[in-house]
Amino acid sequence: MQPLLLAIDAGTGSGRAVLFDTKGNQLGVGQEEWHHISEPGVANSMQFDCAQNWQLICRCIRQAMQQAQASADQIQGISATSMREGIVLYNADNQPIWAVANVDARAAEEVKWLNQAYPDLEAQFYAASGQTFALGALPRLLWLKKHHPDIFSQAHKMTMISDWVLAELSGELASDPSNAGTSGLYSLEQRQFLPGLGNFSSILAELAIPESLFPPSLETGTQLGNVTAKAAKATGLKVGTPVMMGGGDVQLGAAGLGIVELGQSAVLGGTFWQQVVNIPATTPPPADSSIRVNPHVVPGQSQAEGISFFSGFVMRWFRDAFCELEKQQAQQQGCDVYQLLETQAKSVPVGSHGILPIFSDTMKYGHWMHASPSFINLNLDPSRCNKAALFRALQENACIVSALNLKNIEAFSGMQSDTLVFAGGASKGTLWPQILADVTGKSVKIPVVKEATALGAAMAAGVGVGIYTSLPEAAKTIVQWQTTYEPNSTNTAIYADIAQRWQTVYDKQLQLVNAGLTETMWKAPGL
Repeated sequence: MQPLLLAIDAGTGSGRAVLFDTKGNQLGVGQEEWHHISEPGVANSMQFDCAQNWQLICRCIRQAMQQAQASADQIQGISATSMREGIVLYNADNQPIWAVANVDARAAEEVKWLNQAYPDLEAQFYAASGQTFALGALPRLLWLKKHHPDIFSQAHKMTMISDWVLAELSGELASDPSNAGTSGLYSLEQRQFLPGLGNFSSILAELAIPESLFPPSLETGTQLGNVTAKAAKATGLKVGTPVMMGGGDVQLGAAGLGIVELGQSAVLGGTFWQQVVNIPATTPPPADSSIRVNPHVVPGQSQAEGISFFSGFVMRWFRDAFCELEKQQAQQQGCDVYQLLETQAKSVPVGSHGILPIFSDTMKYGHWMHASPSFINLNLDPSRCNKAALFRALQENACIVSALNLKNIEAFSGMQSDTLVFAGGASKGTLWPQILADVTGKSVKIPVVKEATALGAAMAAGVGVGIYTSLPEAAKTIVQWQTTYEPNSTNTAIYADIAQRWQTVYDKQLQLVNAGLTETMWKAPGL
């Protein structure tokens, strides 16, 4: 009987259950989209419906088992991953009573109030946790206490969304460092919740946030419990199947890409682009609050993280707004439209005839605001300024922002690498990886498995049942490489000049937003 590992992935846009064998081969998947509705009358809110979404996950588990033609007896261990920042509150019976998804931004006024009432508090929390208030748990808890005191008074425990999945399976509540770290109430160095550390207890007491809300913290891959009879009936799983602590999607995704040793780095090219670098857990976050720092799923390590907003989403917008002909051609040729657009963009010279896209800025975590979306330096020559040039310019710009974020991480952490792992949907082509190599001046490695979040969760399950001795050992056993792109030094020099000009232009575009002449693409709550 072939042993299997089950990973459950509660992502931003969908829930998934994925079955793997112990060599990392995907054998079955069940996936359904879900939607996070806003609370009526509450601007920028994004509720997470635990009741409906648990039923969806149960269906996904059954679908994955059916597709893999697997029995419940084959599943040796289970773990989960999820979007980060999302939180779930439970009553004294460990039943969910309130939950929000990752970019719920309802607490903008609470962020402003905290910064006015406690001018140095955000800096203190950032120094300890690597997080700002923008999407943290503290402002959201204060919002709930003010607007729904009846719900807040029932709150007994708080976890992250991946922890909620595991609680539904096992009946046990705990959090892992990589996801709990994004609450902003978690110590990078101590790898536990902040209450009880220094003066944070007194601050939370003053704000009437009970310390009892915060659950135990268990490392990724530690056994949390076992599948209960109730969960087994709902999912088709076997009672008693071991349930292991999981983690945040980016950190477990990094483990699934082999980013498990100090100094290793990756660019994850999805809807948002993340640039992650493994650093010692004792490394303090940068003094200027520019970069996010999260606990990694590997003990003793944190991950410095730069984030590029909407790099993948901008490509989808460009495709849907301007490329209807190419979509039709791709359908006729039986290929992906992005493949067709990349082929056209290969004929455009380095620098895309001087076109500068203004979309995501480099990460400024302490004051996160973007300019108005635009293309700068267009011209009226259709042979130079056309869809192919605009498409390549967007690809180049995503890589430039990534390279600048990586340089900022290197500056404060001292961690450098001459190799990058590139994964996610953006890594599936051939032009974008080469541009990333040229822009950064680093070798770019493409893994065989490019969507590795669920694989990382399966690895965590395997560690918990002893199939692998550790996540680093699992990564070395499982992760395989498809190809490597080497940088062109001539192009690297050209891109360095473009990056310098782009930064100057972007700063000017931000001034237009500050003057009220254009509208920001996105800004953090409280700004």
